[in-house]
Amino acid sequence: VQLAESGGGLVQAGGSLRLACQVSVSERPFNSLVMAWFRQAPGKEREFVATISWDGESTYLIDSVKGRFTISRDNYQNTAYLQMNRLKPEDTAVYFCAASSVFAARRVPPGAFPYWGQGTQVTVSS
Repeated sequence: VQLAESGGGLVQAGGSLRLACQVSVSERPFNSLVMAWFRQAPGKEREFVATISWDGESTYLIDSVKGRFTISRDNYQNTAYLQMNRLKPEDTAVYFCAASSVFAARRVPPGAFPYWGQGTQVTVSS
């Protein structure tokens, strides 16, 4: 399973970005994977942001992004998305997508996800 993020960039506070995570699968289908987004700011630990179930019916986002971010997936395109609206400078980080087999509607530690992308930089200027 290989993951590749795209869509990061520089945006002013209040702006929007949509991140995409393209998944290449061989030994298992994309619709068997739980997808998640994490972020890591300089000098800080990797932080869980959002997760979505295999079928897209269940999602969970951390409180600081609820109402601003939306996680979704397209099981025909093998792609997961993170739509980020009303961005704030504190959202600045490298954003990573991750995949696992188990869905939990709560904050999940990075160690629970065996598959990771390389990350994409999101910078929000004030």
